[in-house]
Order: sequence, then C-alpha cells, then structure tokens
Amino acid sequence: MKKNLILIITPVVILALLVLFAPQFLNNTVRAEKPTTEFSRQEPITPETQPNVPLQNSKAEQLISYAMSLKGTPYIYAGMSPDGFDCSGFTAHVFDAYGIDIPHSSRMQADEGLNVSREEAQPGDLVIFTGTNAAVREPGHVGIVISEPGDTIAFVHSSSNGGVKVSKVEGTRYNERFLEIRRVL
Repeated sequence: MKKNLILIITPVVILALLVLFAPQFLNNTVRAEKPTTEFSRQEPITPETQPNVPLQNSKAEQLISYAMSLKGTPYIYAGMSPDGFDCSGFTAHVFDAYGIDIPHSSRMQADEGLNVSREEAQPGDLVIFTGTNAAVREPGHVGIVISEPGDTIAFVHSSSNGGVKVSKVEGTRYNERFLEIRRVL
C-alpha cells in the first residue's frame, strides 16, 4: 500500500514543483533586456559620429537613439546582447527592442521588409553588404542607416574591427561591398 501511495504522490509532487518553478526558469532564458529610457552605456554624440539629422519617424528616432547608445560594445561572434554583438545580432537586438522581430542572420535580414533605392535610404533602414570579400555578391554584413535620404549614407553596425560604431558607405570599402537597402520600419 505504501509503495502504491508513493507511486501516486511522487508524480503529483513533481508536477506541482514544475508548475511552481517553470515560469521562473523560462523567464531566465538568455535574452537581452528591452531598453529603458535610461541607457547605461550612453556616450556623447558629436558631429563626427552623428549626422545632424531631423528624424521624422518617432520609432526610427528611438531605434537610432538606442542603437547609438550601444556604441563601443565589443564584437562577439554570434553575439546578440549588450555584452557583445555580431553584425546581425546587433540589428536583431535593436529591432527586437522595439517589437520588430528580424532573424539573427545577415542573409535572412536581406529578405526582410521592402527593397528601396540607395537614394531613398532613411534612418532605421537596414543596409546590406557583402562579407569582407566584395567579389562574392551575397549578404555577409548588415547595419542600420542613421542618415537622411539624399545624404551620404551613414550607418551604425557591429564590426569585427571595433565593435559597435558608425561608418559611412561612400568613400570607404563599404561602397564596393554595398548590396541593398531594406525598409523594415
């Protein structure tokens, strides 16, 4: 009788423990926290690092502000948190913070949203590049546009050479690696 009672009570106790503790376990998965109005890594924005840009889309403005607050975060292969990012992990993290789910892959991000012309690039658009070998015309790097349409394209991205930083397309190696602009917002 005691053996049967133990066989009945044991699964009930295990089920009760799962019900009690599973939500806490699931809430502790490895995901970066969403941004708040205060950023711990806020750096002053200077004219050299941030174009004087009047942003029209408040979501784009917030997204760019958060992305810029992450400047200086180190590059970590496959990283997707403020501890370190790769290029697509950075863009996925920033967009996710504003409720937009994009994959953690530059190739897959190149299929997100709408393709727009280079001249129409606006803050919050994804800018897609080849990998370091410009001859291989496949997506391999991604960043977020911070400049206005018609201006020289400036973007924030996580680079294996310097982590999260701002770069320009024109007059740099990124110009030959440029593939397309994707509008996700």
